[in-house]
Amino acid sequence: MVVVLRDRSRLHQLQAQLLACQPPLARVLSIGEGETPMAEIDELNPAAARRTRQRRMATWLIPFGFMAGLTFTYITDLDTFAFAGEWSQHLIGGLLGMGSGWMGSFAAAASVVSEEDDRIRGLRNRLEEGCWLLLAETMAGVDMPWTTLQQAKPQAVVRLSEL
Repeated sequence: MVVVLRDRSRLHQLQAQLLACQPPLARVLSIGEGETPMAEIDELNPAAARRTRQRRMATWLIPFGFMAGLTFTYITDLDTFAFAGEWSQHLIGGLLGMGSGWMGSFAAAASVVSEEDDRIRGLRNRLEEGCWLLLAETMAGVDMPWTTLQQAKPQAVVRLSEL
């Protein structure tokens, strides 16, 4: 959850109150000018999310591409790579399929635009307007201290994910 505040002193006051809560919050981090930069936080960095998606896609697309390339060369019985010999041309087809899977993981990861990216763009705009952000995470099963957040009178409270 990200809390948007206009006043930096209110940001530090709320951060101190949240750090003093029992049970303690998993993470309380201030973001903005003179604080932690937004790009360093993976949850608020769309490029980091895209890299993670690409790596996850690659873990199954690369082996699938290898098997597809290998199978294609066996099924079609083409002699495209005849210079390499019978077994090697199938291996080359598999390697080309593996490369296609790797390229496909980049295309698939870049084509996904999530609702979360729109929320992050809104938060980035708030930072550019001169606001500060406070990232607050609770441990599993622990409720957010809503009364403490409401007393700080934030401009907005943004949930990044529904878990």
